Amino acid sequence: MRSCLRLWSFALCCLFSAVPMIAEEPAHIGTRRELFVDDWMIHSLDNARQELHHPQPQEIAITYDGPAEGNISYYVRILKDGDKYRMYYRGAHYDWEKSKTTHQVVCYAESDDAIHWTRPELGLFEFNGSKQNNIVWMGTGAHNFSPFLDTNPACKPDEKFKALGSGKGGLYAFSSADGIHWKLMHDKPVITKGAFDSQNLAFWDEHRGRYVDFHRGFTNKVRAIMTCTSDDYLTWTAPKFIDIKDSPAQHLYTNATIAYPRAPHLFLAFPKRFVPSRKAAWHPDPAHNHPGVSDGVLMTSRDGNTWKRWDEAFLRPGQNRERWWQRNNHIAWGITTTPSPLPGHVPELSLYAIENYYVGPCRLRRFTLRQDGFVSINAPYTGGEMTTRLITFDKSKGKAPVELELNLATSAAGSVQYELLDESGEPIPGFTLKESEEFY
Repeated sequence: MRSCLRLWSFALCCLFSAVPMIAEEPAHIGTRRELFVDDWMIHSLDNARQELHHPQPQEIAITYDGPAEGNISYYVRILKDGDKYRMYYRGAHYDWEKSKTTHQVVCYAESDDAIHWTRPELGLFEFNGSKQNNIVWMGTGAHNFSPFLDTNPACKPDEKFKALGSGKGGLYAFSSADGIHWKLMHDKPVITKGAFDSQNLAFWDEHRGRYVDFHRGFTNKVRAIMTCTSDDYLTWTAPKFIDIKDSPAQHLYTNATIAYPRAPHLFLAFPKRFVPSRKAAWHPDPAHNHPGVSDGVLMTSRDGNTWKRWDEAFLRPGQNRERWWQRNNHIAWGITTTPSPLPGHVPELSLYAIENYYVGPCRLRRFTLRQDGFVSINAPYTGGEMTTRLITFDKSKGKAPVELELNLATSAAGSVQYELLDESGEPIPGFTLKESEEFY
């Protein structure tokens, strides 16, 4: 069964009078969580606004100084597999004196908490005369090997992990039973339209029941993002450019797209925005201060084709000058949930980003963000209000009450109240503003 209502929520207690609502079709949300990363849930805002939040820097997660790593280790992927976290990344080094890349391999690290990482000695591939390293793949695809854990119910056990990596002619498909031992699934590329010098990725979209890919393309000489879909991971639809509404054309070097785990109907992407017309104001070796600075942005979509981009930087270089030059601030593909260091606090989200790229040693830093806290509805001290669109939701089974969950953060002087309105905009008895508790 469904119930139909409209929700008013407040950053501070405000007086208002209900007004008749314009007729509209209600949107069914069932029991799912909705974020305010776009305006889909918003009917109106009065003295309130959407505010983009920024991840806060924490410790260095890993320094890429292993035997097969180097100053251009890059294209990081982090995923959760049961109780274990797995990290995959390009191990690579650029020799400044010879002006060339010495090697490119796929390296691996793992963690029990997504905070402390170790490199196992796998003994699979020989590098510089030794197999004492953490290499899981060499050869085709090593430049930007991007794995995922396949949650497709029809997935074969020996293909539990899959990956894309670029090679001659396009993107190649890989599979693995354990995430360590990999093989090519086909001797030819499975996606051929695009420009693949990026972190090109794919995953099983549980909400829509298909595989979805996001990879680089160029439009008018600007780095952009293309997408396509597949039912079997080997046969893909024709790639097309995503449509970013109301944002200027800018170089999106990567995309780091996920289906947000706490609201999997929402795609979130964290592209590295590259600005080639600028260069760092300071560099330890001015002769190698190549053009280009970068930051990270946030994008969101409900279908994978049409996107909203927050043009304000989500991840800024900040005061760390080692994040200002060249291709730093690449946000790793994958977010994790980690415990807060503060006793009694709820878990938080962790994201990871590259710093000190090219100069070396290249590092990956962890950043944290409040759960669901990408964008919030914010009001000043004087108060404000938001009215949602008309929604329907699933009634609970049996006698259990329906629960409305609000994820909020206030100051000591601030609070949030809510009121439920019917289709005509009238307060529902028992759920009026006067009856609402103040939450803070």
